[in-house]
Amino acid sequence: MTSPAAPGPGDATQVIRLYRSEDKIQPRSVDGFYARWRWAIVALTQLVFYGLPWLGWGDRPAVLFDLDARRFYVFALVLYPQDFVYLTALLMISAYALFLFTAVAGRLWCGYACPQTVYTEIFMKVERWFEGDRNARLKLDKAPWSVNKLWRKSGKQVVWIAIGLWTGFTFVGYFTPIRTLGAEVLALGLGPWETFWVLFYGFATYGNAGYMREQVCKYMCPYARFQSAMFDRDTLIVSYDPVRGEPRGNNAKRKKGEERTAALGDCIDCGLCVQVCPTGIDIRDGLQYECIGCAACVDVCNGVMDKMGTPRGLVRYDTENGLEQRLEGAQRWRRVLRPRVLIYGGVLLLISVALLWSLLSRHSFRVDIVRDRAALARLVEDGWVENVYRLQIMNATEAPQRYRLEADGLPGLVLSQATTVDIGPADARWVAVGLRVPPEIAQGLKSGAHPVRWRIVRLGDAAESVSEKSTFVVPR
Repeated sequence: MTSPAAPGPGDATQVIRLYRSEDKIQPRSVDGFYARWRWAIVALTQLVFYGLPWLGWGDRPAVLFDLDARRFYVFALVLYPQDFVYLTALLMISAYALFLFTAVAGRLWCGYACPQTVYTEIFMKVERWFEGDRNARLKLDKAPWSVNKLWRKSGKQVVWIAIGLWTGFTFVGYFTPIRTLGAEVLALGLGPWETFWVLFYGFATYGNAGYMREQVCKYMCPYARFQSAMFDRDTLIVSYDPVRGEPRGNNAKRKKGEERTAALGDCIDCGLCVQVCPTGIDIRDGLQYECIGCAACVDVCNGVMDKMGTPRGLVRYDTENGLEQRLEGAQRWRRVLRPRVLIYGGVLLLISVALLWSLLSRHSFRVDIVRDRAALARLVEDGWVENVYRLQIMNATEAPQRYRLEADGLPGLVLSQATTVDIGPADARWVAVGLRVPPEIAQGLKSGAHPVRWRIVRLGDAAESVSEKSTFVVPR
C-alpha cells in the first residue's frame, strides 16, 4: 500500500464551504400598478387582522377562541370542539384554493397576501423611512458608526419591535378578549401563557420580517419546493421575453426612442429588475423556484420601457406556451380551463357548498349520549329493568334554553328522571338519565342490546329537535 504523494510546490488547496452566511438583500423601492395592488392587499389584510379583535358582537368580541371554556365565537356562530369538522373543511378549502390559484396564475398568494410577504413589506417600508432607499442603505451599512447611523439604526429597531409586540398582542387578543388583555398589560398583570405568546409571536414577526425575509421563502417554506407539481406550461408566471429583449443593449450606446436593430434588443441591461427583486434573482434567467410572483420586476421594467420609448411588457405575466407561441391575451385565457384547473375548481366548489349547507342547516344545540359503563343494565323496584345514560347538551345560542328529553323504540319505555333541562347561554351540561321498561316487557325481549332513539326538543317559539340513536340492554 502506497502513501499519497506530498503536494508539490505548484499545487494549491481549495476550501469549499458548504454553509456560509448570505449577503443581505437590499431591494430597491418601486412604484407601479402591481406595487399599488400589493400595498392595497397589505392594508386590507392588516385591517382585518388588527381590527377583528376590537369588533364587538353584543357583550363579547365578534371573533374569540375561548380555550378555557372550549367555546369558539365567530360572529353569530358559537362552536364547540365537536364542530372541529368545520375547521377541517376550512383547511381543505384553503388548500384547494391555493392549488387552483397556483395552477392558474402561479404564486399569487406568496407575492401579495402571504403573511411573510406582508410583514416584510411593512418592515422594509419602516427601513426606508429611517435609512433611505437601496443605495443610501448600502452606503449607511458600510459607513463607520456615528450619531447619524446610531439614531437611524436604533429608530428602525424601536419601530420594528413595537410592530412585532403589537402583532403578538393582537394575536393573543383572539384568545383573550383584547380589552381585558389590554387592561392586564397596563396593570402589569399579564398571565404566563399570554406573556409567552405575545413575546413569541412578536419575536417571530420581528425576526422573520426584519432579518430572515427572503430566506423564509427560499429555504423554510415548503411551498417553494412543491409548487412545480402544480405548474404547467399554461400557468401564468412572471416571465422575461427573450425574443424582444435579446441581445441586451448597453446603457452607454442606447438612446431614447432608438429603433430596435438585429444587433440590439429592448433590454438595456440596467439591472433594475434584479435590484427590486425581494429574493435577489434575475428574472431574465427564466423561471426559478425563488420567484414569489410579486411583479416588482414588471413594474420597474415597464418604467424603463416608458423612459426608453419602447412598448411595455418586456417582463410581464405570461405563460411558457404564450411566450413560445406568441399567443394573444384571448388565446392565452382560453387555455385556463384545462383538466387540472377544472378538477381543483370542482373540488373547491363542492367543499365550499357542503360547508355552507352544513352551516345553514346546523342545529342550535348539540347532544352527545354516553352509556354509563359502570351499570349497563340493572333491576330496580318492582322488577323494572333500567339503563343509565349520560347526555351532554350543548347550547349553541347566546340565550338560555329549555329542552325536553324523550325516548322511544321499546314498548312501555319511560324516563326515570325529570324530562326537562335548562341550559344557560353558550353553555353545556351533563345530565344523568335512566330509561326503564316494565318487567312484563323485559321478559318478552331477548337478552342483549335493543335499539332505542333519543329525541331532545328545544322548547319555545322556535321549536327544534335532535335525534340520536342508542341501545337498551336487557340482562339475561
